[in-house]
Amino acid sequence: MQQIHKSGQQCAFFGKYGRCKDVVESESQLCFWHDPNVNKTGDEVKTRLENRAETGLPMEGFILRKANLDNINLVNHGGKPYQLINCDLSRASLCNGHFYRVDFSGSRLFKANLANANLHKANLDGCNLLGVNLNNSLLDHVQWGDKLYQQREAAANPKNAMALFEEAEESARNIRRQCENLGMMGVAGRFYYQERVFHRLQMPKYSRQRLISYLVDRISGYGESPLRVVFFSLALIVFCSFLYLFTGVQSGDTVVRFSQNQDLILNLRYWLDCLYFSVVTFTTLGYGDVTPLGLSRIVAACEAFTGSFSLALFVVLFVRKMIR
Repeated sequence: MQQIHKSGQQCAFFGKYGRCKDVVESESQLCFWHDPNVNKTGDEVKTRLENRAETGLPMEGFILRKANLDNINLVNHGGKPYQLINCDLSRASLCNGHFYRVDFSGSRLFKANLANANLHKANLDGCNLLGVNLNNSLLDHVQWGDKLYQQREAAANPKNAMALFEEAEESARNIRRQCENLGMMGVAGRFYYQERVFHRLQMPKYSRQRLISYLVDRISGYGESPLRVVFFSLALIVFCSFLYLFTGVQSGDTVVRFSQNQDLILNLRYWLDCLYFSVVTFTTLGYGDVTPLGLSRIVAACEAFTGSFSLALFVVLFVRKMIR
């Protein structure tokens, strides 16, 4: 039960908005919402929380572990969204709850049951979403934040980084699957990318698997970024053009190669010829007007192989994005 209001002392909890305005019997006591020793699994907690929200006072740091909040309605029609920030809702039952625009930022939702809940435009930035049940929940325009909770914790606590990255991967996978079920492929793609990054960060630091995974990320964003393929292709074309300039290519009867004895304009023109040859080689057009010499042949073979692979990869990723 809530503490009896006798002396008018405020709750001893201090948070972002200062001291909790709920009154308690003694200065040293915590109110019903902040006291971790109070059982909040009863059916009356839902009604009490709805009434508390209607007061308009900030709801910060509420301890609602294992609370039964099924069918709760925390939608403030036409007013400022309700805030349940930095609260402990771990293992709470929030089935069929209405949380339109509710601010849960920083809250612990570990293994909370949000099945069939309305989370449209809710703020879940910084929430611990490990094991949360989001089956059939409405997740349109949810604010997920730039980083998952475990990702931030790993940066602050490197000693436990591996375990936190494993939890982050599981959280990202869970959100990705729910978004795929809802047809939210853009959000699903974002969390698939994060899932793969967290998986890579668990690999041995200098292992071959981690290096390959990193290259796949840089080249294609694990299949989620066609633009990265474009930028990689452009970078490779320019890089190979300089290699051709220094190793030499044949254009008609002229050997196109950089030389310090040549003026800047001629070297620049030779580089443009090499850039043209690099584009032709990368796209495997093979006009034959410019041919490689010596070591340029090895460079051309590698560029042609990489170019054919990159073009095919871009087409696949682009088509998949358009279908989504």
